[in-house]
Amino acid sequence: MSESETLDSRYSWTRLGVTLAIAVLGNVGMWSIIVIMPAVQAEFAVARADASLPYTLTMIGFALGNLVIGRAVDRFGVTSALIGSALTMAAGFGLAAVSDSIVSLSVMQFIIGFGTAVGFGPLIADISHWFYRRRGIAVAIAASGNYLSGAIWPLLLSGVLSEHGWRTAYMVLAVVPVVLMIPLSLLLRTRVPEEATAHANRMSLDNARSVRFSPTALQWMLGLAGIGCCVAMSMPQVHIVSYCADLGYGPTVGAEMLSLMLMGGVVSRLISGLVADRLGGVITLLIGSTLQCIALFLYLPFDALVPLYVVSLIFGLSQGGIVPSYALVVREYLPAREAGARVGFVIMATIMGMALGGWMSGWIYDLTGSYRAAFLNGITWNFLNIGIMMLILLKSRARRGDAVPA
Repeated sequence: MSESETLDSRYSWTRLGVTLAIAVLGNVGMWSIIVIMPAVQAEFAVARADASLPYTLTMIGFALGNLVIGRAVDRFGVTSALIGSALTMAAGFGLAAVSDSIVSLSVMQFIIGFGTAVGFGPLIADISHWFYRRRGIAVAIAASGNYLSGAIWPLLLSGVLSEHGWRTAYMVLAVVPVVLMIPLSLLLRTRVPEEATAHANRMSLDNARSVRFSPTALQWMLGLAGIGCCVAMSMPQVHIVSYCADLGYGPTVGAEMLSLMLMGGVVSRLISGLVADRLGGVITLLIGSTLQCIALFLYLPFDALVPLYVVSLIFGLSQGGIVPSYALVVREYLPAREAGARVGFVIMATIMGMALGGWMSGWIYDLTGSYRAAFLNGITWNFLNIGIMMLILLKSRARRGDAVPA
């Protein structure tokens, strides 16, 4: 295929559909631990912060996997990366199901998280090569697989969990990657032509000239911003099930709120993708981060059942487009040939923020006996993200303004 036949083509959209299906399947490892967290805490008789440790290790593995697997996609292609990751996930779930302590479960969750990473940053980086005019919505659709996974799997697993326990649920999940992910990955063997990559590099270079920061500085700034927004994001996403259990509503209600939140996130990601195709990644990211901060404030005065459902939906509709926007900023301003590694680095930073925030919220809960201070902590970190993105936006506009008189 030539350059004109590749970008935004019919094949591109077909590939996007396969990518979305893989993402829904592959991201289960990120959400399963949230659903089983109350059962794990009860079985091992540990504190809330200790019960959050498996999630934290999951996210650390997920973060590292985005970087390492992203580099592998740049070098070997996405199909090889998917097959290796599917086998890693299967082994992790199987061994986690027979864990005899919170420590051994946490180690296995690290492995699960590492393999799960292929369903996010690496897939986003791969599909971004196949679009230019509609890259924003394409990346948003691919990234929505993560939230669709979070909306679907908690409901599916809650039934198995209540009837047979979390260990049986994990044995079931050990089969899914091998049976479903590997066959789908074989449909993505086609590599993007060199001329299409060269075209994307030319466009990225033109954009990069409008920013005052070097590529390395911009990448590190995006990484710090990603940590800030995702420490904030993790408070409701990680602890909503436990929060509902504390309020007396039960973990099933919490799982429903999580699913509602993530379905709202899917809508938010799709809308953000359309916005990004018109306004660019930086402005879209800033809008999403500001709306997320407002939604976090709404959790403070409301803890009744119906308001919590409403606020959780508002939160999902506010923040869903934030993380995919980081990938768009990277693809808009940094070299296309390094997309897997650079997107992986920034996504790694956002996931490290989720890991830090998930543990930090549990720790704050243990200190204070409630989640109010944890919500305030998330809001503070959210302001850090807003500040960095405002700086990038203002510097970029100033550079363009300087160029006009010349």
